Amino acid sequence: MQNLRMNVGILSASIIYILVNVYFCFQGEAWTYVIPLALLSLFFAVFYRKTTFLALAFFVGISVNIEEFTTSVGLFVPTERLCFGLMLLMLLESLQKSVFPKYTFSHPITLAIILYLTICLIASVSSSHPLVSLKFIVAKLWFVIPFVFFAPQLFEEEKCLKKFIWLLVIGMSLTMTFTLVHHAMYGFGDKESHWVMFPFFKDHTIYGCLVAFMVPITYLLFKWSKGELLMRFVTFSLLTLNIFALIFSYTRAAWVSIFIAIGVLGLIHFRVKFKYLALIGALVVSYLIINWTEITFALAKNKAEHTTANIGERFESAGNVTTDASNLERINRWSCAIEMFNERPILGYGPGTYAFEYARFQEPENTTIISTNFGEMGNAHSEYLGPLAETGILGLIAILILVATIFYKSITCYIYYRTNDEKKASILLTIIASFTTFFIHGILNNYWDTDKVSIPVFAFCAIVIAFDYQRDKETVTN
Repeated sequence: MQNLRMNVGILSASIIYILVNVYFCFQGEAWTYVIPLALLSLFFAVFYRKTTFLALAFFVGISVNIEEFTTSVGLFVPTERLCFGLMLLMLLESLQKSVFPKYTFSHPITLAIILYLTICLIASVSSSHPLVSLKFIVAKLWFVIPFVFFAPQLFEEEKCLKKFIWLLVIGMSLTMTFTLVHHAMYGFGDKESHWVMFPFFKDHTIYGCLVAFMVPITYLLFKWSKGELLMRFVTFSLLTLNIFALIFSYTRAAWVSIFIAIGVLGLIHFRVKFKYLALIGALVVSYLIINWTEITFALAKNKAEHTTANIGERFESAGNVTTDASNLERINRWSCAIEMFNERPILGYGPGTYAFEYARFQEPENTTIISTNFGEMGNAHSEYLGPLAETGILGLIAILILVATIFYKSITCYIYYRTNDEKKASILLTIIASFTTFFIHGILNNYWDTDKVSIPVFAFCAIVIAFDYQRDKETVTN
């Protein structure tokens, strides 16, 4: 009887609350739209934690930034609200019992992430915008804590891992379908390719980044479907959709990252030793140094523009540093980042502060038709130069250590499972390919502070951590 009264009370309060919010919504109070979603998210986070965690994979592709519709601060819903809620609940629960597996704290990837966040925290003390830096760190934590510290124990279960991958692909496939259909209405034009993915993605560059990230994953699902005709057709359709989405994203960095990922997989497959890679790298650098004058002359003659639907011309335009506004603006941002580093070389201006500081570092000869005097156009267009400007040389070193650790542990883990567990080996090879597309893309753009990138990247880190832990257990047992 008492439970019945409690349920009736909760139901009544919920109905009243929903009616009140509906009234405010009709009155034009846009912010009230997110309140019911927040409470619903909190309910699922408390009572259906595993389901909520898996749902995050699905929401990656279809999350929306409320900043585009309101005057509120930038926040992706429902993903960032769910991540923040999960983080708070896990931290509170950890005060009473163990929530996070102990092995996650000692794993090299986790330690590398902790190192980077520690440097960010130190840099925030001397930040030019302390509140911005604090928000940056909190935003990182609500991805790191649920995924890097908590998720590995979930990914030890094969069924949970498969569900996460499938939901990630399905959610992103819905956005790809929407984008391609929307784009087709405009004849797959170049200008329209910059915004047809709205409101799910801000522009075609971050969309292309995630589309490229998804190609190895959809191929993995296709590979898994051997022997099942219907599933084979479904996964082949998803892979085809992914490839078309990649082509019509008109994102040069995404295209290049796929080819480099294929090259990296080839090196791993044929077991090319590091000393040979170092020799090749040294020869390439030597060639560039010796022929730098001829190379710069050739680049100066390149007039190909990226504003064309011709794929060949768009590839060629990547080397146009004379007239291509996109390339020139990227160089402008990089120059600003380097100048910011020169002024504050040790700890930088503080995490998340680049957008607030770079305007005054713009040189007249570097500005373009898309530059702004107030510098309100965003970030440093690099996952490496951004941290250099914001957290100094220490932050850049930490980022490079993190990237190197991610690849090292992924590859060594793959080498172990290659002869012991074909399924895990194929998952790890897929992860390496996806990591490659992202970190290569990161040379030209930076999106790691968004839910679109943080969730899949940190989730894949969690998979590597889980597999590495299982490998250690198997080694001890044997």
